[in-house]
This record gives sequence, structure tokens and C-alpha cells, in this order.
Amino acid sequence: MATVLGDPELHGFIGGAPLTVSELHARYERLAAGSPDPDVAWWNWVVRLDEADCLVGTVQATVSGGVAEVAWVVGTPWQRRGIATEAAAGLIGWLRTQAAVHAVIAHVHPDHTASAAVARASGLAPTDQWHDGEVRWESATTG
Repeated sequence: MATVLGDPELHGFIGGAPLTVSELHARYERLAAGSPDPDVAWWNWVVRLDEADCLVGTVQATVSGGVAEVAWVVGTPWQRRGIATEAAAGLIGWLRTQAAVHAVIAHVHPDHTASAAVARASGLAPTDQWHDGEVRWESATTG
């Protein structure tokens, strides 16, 4: 995953800089341990491209109070292939089967048209709410 997430261009919209291998290892250990808050669940997966037998990105959800906040990242060499759309839609579809989740949200940089397209294809719609310079997208998971 250090290779997948190591491209500085990937951080253009999300900020920060690529983590070193040891920093990424420590981050994944924290994620695997789960949220320290018993009222918050962390769901994190890596995205694997079967045809190339390699990891290409991540999807994640933080669930609290019935609301799942989701995010996705696909490494730059694998972008523009529909991988993020398939992975995000799969994550959101799975979340919709979870009784404890009644709404899904994502935050997308207003200039990140590719991520907005992923959100839209996953059934999310932009709102007029902003958080840290990003537009809040949301969808109710139940009727």
C-alpha cells in the first residue's frame, strides 16, 4: 500500500503527504485495532485488482450514531478505470445491509470532479453543507 498511496499527486485534494512504510504500518495497526470509542465503528478495506493481482486503493467507513462517513482512494496508475466507482458502490451497498446504518455521507473537494462522479454513481447527492473546504454528499439508506 505504500506504493499505491506514495504518489504525492494523490494528495492534491486530500492534503498531507505520502506516509513512509513505517508510518503506514503504524496507521494500519491503529485501524486494525478499531476505534477507541465503543460507539464508533471503523470499517477499512484495501481494494485489490484481481486481473493484476495487486492492491490499488482503499475504501473506508466510520460509523457513529447510524451515520456512515465513507471515503475512497485509488492509486494514480489505476485511476480512470471505474475501480473507485465499483469499490465505493460496493462499500455503500454493503453498508445499506447493516441495520445500524441509516445514512451515508462523504466529503468531496469541490474541484475533484472524478471523486464527485464516484459519489454520484454510488447514490450520493451533494448538499449545501461544507466541512473543511469540502462539499458534503449524502444519501439515506432506508426508505
